Amino acid sequence: MAEARTVAFHTLGCKLNFSETSTLSRMLEGEGFEKKEFDDLADIYVINTCSVTDNADKECRQLVRRIQRKAPESFVVITGCYAQLKPKEISEIPGVDLVLGAAEKFNITKHIRELSKGDSAKICSCDIEDVNGFYSSYSIHDRTRTFLKVQDGCDYNCSFCTIPLARGKSRSDSIQNVVRNAEHLAAHGVKEIVLTGVNLGDFGSPLQTSANGGGLTKSPSYREQNLFDLIKHLEKVQGIERYRISSIEPNLLSNEIIEFVANSDKFMPHFHIPLQSGSNRILGLMRRRYKKELYGDRVRLIKTLMPHCAIGVDVIVGFPSESYNDFKETFEFLHSLDISYLHVFTYSERDNTHALNIKPVVPMNVRHERNKILRNLSYMKMQYFTEQHSGDVRRVLFEAHDKGDMMGGYTDNYIKVTAPYKAEWVNEVMDWEL
Repeated sequence: MAEARTVAFHTLGCKLNFSETSTLSRMLEGEGFEKKEFDDLADIYVINTCSVTDNADKECRQLVRRIQRKAPESFVVITGCYAQLKPKEISEIPGVDLVLGAAEKFNITKHIRELSKGDSAKICSCDIEDVNGFYSSYSIHDRTRTFLKVQDGCDYNCSFCTIPLARGKSRSDSIQNVVRNAEHLAAHGVKEIVLTGVNLGDFGSPLQTSANGGGLTKSPSYREQNLFDLIKHLEKVQGIERYRISSIEPNLLSNEIIEFVANSDKFMPHFHIPLQSGSNRILGLMRRRYKKELYGDRVRLIKTLMPHCAIGVDVIVGFPSESYNDFKETFEFLHSLDISYLHVFTYSERDNTHALNIKPVVPMNVRHERNKILRNLSYMKMQYFTEQHSGDVRRVLFEAHDKGDMMGGYTDNYIKVTAPYKAEWVNEVMDWEL
């Protein structure tokens, strides 16, 4: 395998996956591998997978087939959540050479060097109960906005979700190490950091082991510290102008966090808060840890303190036994909330989840119709939110090329703007009239 020197990556799924793919890329580049674009010819292709929806599984298979047609002699490595959940199934996909589970993905260099073409696919995985380390990850030079992983795993066991099976128990980095990573990113010109995790609001879970820069070290428990403590420390980091808190559970979004963001110069007025259903009956079946009344209270407090704040919402349609009235209740609740946009997911059956036992199953055509209705609602919500700020002057961080001769960026409150491309504007925060 010593002669293989080019590697290409493709990421499926969440911001957390993007941060980890970027870290894997830097690790291999540090070992002498040359990074290529995924559409280019490369010696090795690494696909970092997701398992949240059935589409992510299908897309992984499609990508492998594409590589087989284009570069049949290249090595194909599959890692990520799908690889942890179904390693044997993936190993049987024609063209796959290596499957790396949750505990082995950051040992990718060693495993790649041991590969031989023509052998059956090698599986390097373990029981998810044995995964208890934390490995710091962040994206850099891939995007203007950097995703910084500060937490991993989840203890919630929602009835529709496979993430605890794919990523293990909740565990976190130390505040000291997160601050150190933020300072490193600032030194490399990063202006905005998006804090990411599987269950970000659970930051501070006991840490069995932490890994950074390839070395495992014993660390004490940080349960006495929480997300609020972390953001207070990050506020003081010189050079980082903007932070965003990625998806955070409503029951973990405390009043003190909301009030801190409302008074912060660096934490942007933007929250993404999963709801999943506006029906308390469905929330109970989903094993969510709140009712819709608490969710409504969170939104009202945010908008009272920050009327300009953007609020994004995750919602699932077609969950088992979701009746017309349940969906109507969800629609009306979302319609009543002062939110900015929705991420709408069509429920898909996942192996080894409790939701498979809930009946009746919602027909797929009904699920798709409900998805369409909520996506239309999201469009109207975003249009209204944007129009509310027409004529406002807000701070925009401009990113690299958008398409053609245009460039894009986001306001502090997450309104997308476009402008004619100017090289001197890239990675600059500027006043912009909407």
